[in-house]
Amino acid sequence: MSRSRICLVFVTLTLLFVASAFADDVVVLTEENFDKEVGQDRGALVEFYAPWCGHCKKLAPEYETLGASFKKAKSVVIAKVDCDEHKSVCSKYGVSGYPTIQWFPKGSLEPKKYEGARNAEALAEYVNTEAGTNVKIASAPSNVVVLTPENFEEIVLDENKDVLVEFYAPWCGHCKNLAPVYEKVAAAFKLDQHVVIANVDADKYKDIGEKFGVSGFPTLKFFPKNNKAGEEYDGGRDLNEFVTFINEKCGTSRDPKGQLTSKAGIVEALDTLVKEFIAASSDDKKAVYKRLEEEADKLTGPTARYGKIYVKAAKSCMDKGSDYAKNEVLRLERILAKSISAAKGDEFTLKKNILSTFASDQ
Repeated sequence: MSRSRICLVFVTLTLLFVASAFADDVVVLTEENFDKEVGQDRGALVEFYAPWCGHCKKLAPEYETLGASFKKAKSVVIAKVDCDEHKSVCSKYGVSGYPTIQWFPKGSLEPKKYEGARNAEALAEYVNTEAGTNVKIASAPSNVVVLTPENFEEIVLDENKDVLVEFYAPWCGHCKNLAPVYEKVAAAFKLDQHVVIANVDADKYKDIGEKFGVSGFPTLKFFPKNNKAGEEYDGGRDLNEFVTFINEKCGTSRDPKGQLTSKAGIVEALDTLVKEFIAASSDDKKAVYKRLEEEADKLTGPTARYGKIYVKAAKSCMDKGSDYAKNEVLRLERILAKSISAAKGDEFTLKKNILSTFASDQ
């Protein structure tokens, strides 16, 4: 099988894995399956939405929480339909604005429009009343560190940590809108031990807010290792912009789903030596390897780990031949296409990225 064919197969498998791994618990309805899922032997709560709708985007995390909570409820289905793509379905049920939420009783295609609050708790209460269920909202574990006067200095002023802090108030509408995004930011960087995503109730702990000049909510401040006075965060408040900011400030290489990017583990100074190593004759490789080893020993912090992988890769290339790096990259890609833990995913991605520099010119 050609290398291009192998890459195509790998990409296909990866996309299938990602699609299943990140599939939510809300049933996606289409023109083809609507009548098969709705109006049958289960009651159905259906959100009619449009991908460009701002209110729909705000509802999305709440609705996903609702879907996860009712996942095991056999008498209820939580579903959604994209009205941009399936206009005839939405027109049939009189949808004229987004999001529109309707309840379809068991065995009926005559809906009742939901007029209540658009949060998971209110929606769950409504579904429980209509369906006769008693489902509680599933609370996902949070990766956001909660700060108090007792732990603020210990966490935020730790010179080994880069800390992003949200100063919020429980009654603040903008804070509530930011909360699901902020949770995703924390989840994306949960494996980076030197990065902390935290928040503090600055309405309850006013002294902390006043100390750092907080006059409105939410206020976001970044406390890098080298500046514990804090810096104003004035970037955007969507997930991609937060992730870009953290990567630039903290030297991390994450995507919005928390997976390492192709840049993770790459050290420019060592990459230059790798090019020399690849181009060197068999007799000269040992000398370049020695220099690579010396440069790797100079690295500190997280990059020291990367240096060890470079050195080990170079040693294996000398011992096992020129095809070692290429074959090992393909093996790691096959492993990464499977369902593995996030920590293992990081480990194998770092090795794959660094080994790819040894395989790039082969």
